[in-house]
Amino acid sequence: MFNFKQLTSVSLIALALPISALAADHTDSPSTTADPSADITDIYAWMTDDASKVNLVMNVQPFASSDSKFSDAVQYVLHINSTQAYGEEQTETIALCQFPSSDRIQCWIGDEYISGDPRDPKGLVSASGNIKIFAGVRNDPFFMELGGFLKTVDTVISAAPSLSFDENSCPALDADTSAALVGLLQTHPDDGGPAKDSLAGANVLSLVLQVDKQLVNKGGDILAVWGSTHRAQ
Repeated sequence: MFNFKQLTSVSLIALALPISALAADHTDSPSTTADPSADITDIYAWMTDDASKVNLVMNVQPFASSDSKFSDAVQYVLHINSTQAYGEEQTETIALCQFPSSDRIQCWIGDEYISGDPRDPKGLVSASGNIKIFAGVRNDPFFMELGGFLKTVDTVISAAPSLSFDENSCPALDADTSAALVGLLQTHPDDGGPAKDSLAGANVLSLVLQVDKQLVNKGGDILAVWGSTHRAQ
């Protein structure tokens, strides 16, 4: 095995079955963006309708091309922490995947292992049937009105001297101010019309896993999911 170092991670997201959740990160420091195949853009997690399986998605390489590939020197890791109730002790399950070549993946999830070609959109299925995996280029599903977001940031920065902040450094906003900021996020700044997707047409590399929930809920049915990438030193 390689000696790996952690490169980047995304925000922790909580998943109380069967609710879905996501975290997003499309801009980073120069050291991270210089290594696009390890640059995480989004983590998504949600349950199937019957709550028997957990769907997990790690997207990397913002603005990927049709020729983009997962790196054979990077480990892609999803950390799934399970607990009975918020604030209680958590049990972590690791889903670790790596790509020996462009047409082969290896993944370890709990006590199970799966290997093969992950490029078929129907998914690579483990012998037990508890794991299904796809990996490849996909349209970036994250919707963002970048202009409206930047205008909102500028508005908050200009108002910061007159704002009060709580112990978590969050500004105290009244309902009217909150509504005004939400309106900026929902409006295209150039024409005043509805928000437009600044990432429309952009692609990412998607690592998609569907796993039996019994593999990841050893500590309880409340799950917290985060991702990290690790490159060989």
